[in-house]
Amino acid sequence: MFKKCFAGVVLVTTLSWTAAAQDAKTVIGNASKAMGADNLRTIRYSGPGSDFAFGQAFNPSLPWPAFKNKTYTRTVDFEAPAYRIDRVPEPVDPQRRGGGLPPPQTQTIVFNANTPWPQQLEIWMTPSGFLRAAATNNATVKSQTMNGKKYDVLTFTGKNNAKVNGYINDQNLVEKVETVIDNPMLGDTPFEVSYTGYKDFGGVKFPTRIVQKQGGFATLDLTVTDVKANAPADIQPPQGRGGAGAPGGGQPPATTSQKLADGVYLILPAYAALAVDFKDYIVVIEGPQSEARATAIIDEAKKVIPNKQIRYVVNTHGHFDHSSGLRTFVAEGATIITHQINKPYYEKIFSLPHTLNPDKQAEAKKKLSIETMTDKKVLTDGNHVIELHRLQNSNHNEGLIVAYLPKEKILVEADAFNPPAQANAPATANPNNFNLVENLNRLKLDVETIIPIHYPADSRKVSITELMKVVGRSN
Repeated sequence: MFKKCFAGVVLVTTLSWTAAAQDAKTVIGNASKAMGADNLRTIRYSGPGSDFAFGQAFNPSLPWPAFKNKTYTRTVDFEAPAYRIDRVPEPVDPQRRGGGLPPPQTQTIVFNANTPWPQQLEIWMTPSGFLRAAATNNATVKSQTMNGKKYDVLTFTGKNNAKVNGYINDQNLVEKVETVIDNPMLGDTPFEVSYTGYKDFGGVKFPTRIVQKQGGFATLDLTVTDVKANAPADIQPPQGRGGAGAPGGGQPPATTSQKLADGVYLILPAYAALAVDFKDYIVVIEGPQSEARATAIIDEAKKVIPNKQIRYVVNTHGHFDHSSGLRTFVAEGATIITHQINKPYYEKIFSLPHTLNPDKQAEAKKKLSIETMTDKKVLTDGNHVIELHRLQNSNHNEGLIVAYLPKEKILVEADAFNPPAQANAPATANPNNFNLVENLNRLKLDVETIIPIHYPADSRKVSITELMKVVGRSN
């Protein structure tokens, strides 16, 4: 009797799996037919729109800042697979608030074994790309009602072991695709694209509005005005570093340090950091980029200042390239010193899960300790003095902090002045440079040496004279 019941359970379960698989195939097939994607090999779509600089908000309550494009064209070859983005940018508003560099006018990614999954998703989250990926990755399907609207939700597992969900509406059109990807600052980060305003473009139905989001804010907002199906793509790998779509090749340069003064050490290469030997502990200025970079900075600081713990890490501002190593310092037991505008945001995001790529803090689970400042804070042990000042009226970040060592006449700054890679190379002043000079004059800081976190590639000593030359002033 038990064997008969067990066999019956197996049969029912198998039939359920088969039915679910068949349902998914049917949903994919119906959507592919409705969108005209059955024989789609390539697609090119274009229109005006904006890219947004992820993790570069002016303050934590604001969206990622925009870079506008007169035209944005994306060409996708589903069979290669590969894609190319061509931009005709609008001039950047000199009063734009927030960080980030304008995206390149051309970006080309040809997939290979090393292409990161987030880059691959730029194809597999397009409407037709999602259907292809769902078909080849054993997608399942379920019905779901969202905001009073019914969807067939196709789901497959991505290469990072996160679910990829596609919402198919009652017109058999892909309306939304969502997943999560890893980010060193945000952990398991929501990544989604919504597609609305479908129109027929020569037999292919394609959305006229695409909004892509990461971390809750838009990273792309595109109005599609032209679509071409199966046009020759001819996407060639770019030459040089990362030519086949992989990240830049080679190992990162070794971490080194330079003694700038008694108990003051510059840690290179860029992103640079400063380690200061206080009586009973170490102060590090900046925890940038990633766990790997933060670990290298911590190791070097302990090497040049042995037998002491890092008590404080000074965070110049909240942009992700300057704060994505902070979790590593927290795992080390350090207290973050940052502008008060960042504290609620850091408390929120430092509690987010890091399950896709667990970091040291996810394992250590150290209690987050944050000290804040407004316009000025002073750290001293009676010998060394570090003055922290907020740069007023900065367009880069509302809580941008510089560190000034008065005895050594050293200024540590991030993004207020990024000197050229080589000495005497041409440099054009920007509003951040003038703002830095205005603040130095306001604060009456006697600066001789500047430590840019974005340190120049030739590792030269950067003097105040270099900044003044760029802004056309003498010091």
